[in-house]
Amino acid sequence: MTSRFTELTVDCRDPERLAAFWCEVLDFKVIDRGEHKVEIGSWVPTVEEVRARQMPPTVVFIQVPEGRSGKNRLHLDVSPIDGGTDAEVTRLLALGATRADVGQGTGHNWVVMADPEGNEFCVLRSLAP
Repeated sequence: MTSRFTELTVDCRDPERLAAFWCEVLDFKVIDRGEHKVEIGSWVPTVEEVRARQMPPTVVFIQVPEGRSGKNRLHLDVSPIDGGTDAEVTRLLALGATRADVGQGTGHNWVVMADPEGNEFCVLRSLAP
């Protein structure tokens, strides 16, 4: 018996806003909407494709009444693919991200940021040629 990693779910106050932000960050598209939820991804999953092999998971934003509390125990890491890390950080700041301090100190090759609802994520080294 095997399971597949099919979705990453993010509790949030405003699913539309976070979905729009992460679509811009990851070049994803909205693939499903429902009452109090938005799903984004790089592809539209089908049962056949998911059963055949592990595919990239989608991200589902679910509206919840409470705000975020404390540091995230799970976070996303992103790597720029067509520019440098500094340029990507600047782009993400313009989209509504902020720099975050989770006690990481200085001298690292990654940058800790937070999305518009305060969920931390890291910008890693660039993968640009």
